Amino acid sequence: MIPSNFPIPGHDHRHCVGAALDAAEAHCLSRGQRLTPLRRRVLELVWAGHGPVGAYALLDALRAEGQAAAPPTVYRTLDFLVAQGLVHRIERLNAFVGCAAPGRPHVGQFLICAACKSVAELDDGAVTTAVAEAAARLGFSVDRQTVEIEGLCPACRAAGDG
Repeated sequence: MIPSNFPIPGHDHRHCVGAALDAAEAHCLSRGQRLTPLRRRVLELVWAGHGPVGAYALLDALRAEGQAAAPPTVYRTLDFLVAQGLVHRIERLNAFVGCAAPGRPHVGQFLICAACKSVAELDDGAVTTAVAEAAARLGFSVDRQTVEIEGLCPACRAAGDG
């Protein structure tokens, strides 16, 4: 399984961000791709917190830093990061989260907190197999699989949210 948990209070996230950026740089190099300064910055902004972030929030952050970014630029950058496996798009939230294992092919399975919108990524082979087998029984060939499950994270459950 991919080690991507819900946020832990008091967690120093700087180490996670640094490790993710280093892994992304190495991953892009191994694929003959460039992690340009803008791509790196957008990835850093995606990883800045544990929660998913929308394209327009990224655009606002870039503009606040004095960059003359436009929506198409941010979307192209996000498309690159998704294509390289560095971020995942959470369809339900129309937002993006950093990938905890960019160098390893895996299926996106996401637990989404209905209260705080935090996201944890799973990579459970049994879930992947169950979906593929059920689809095959119906004569369906799976090309891409993303599973999004909504509920309450441990912190929101403990707080009685939801």
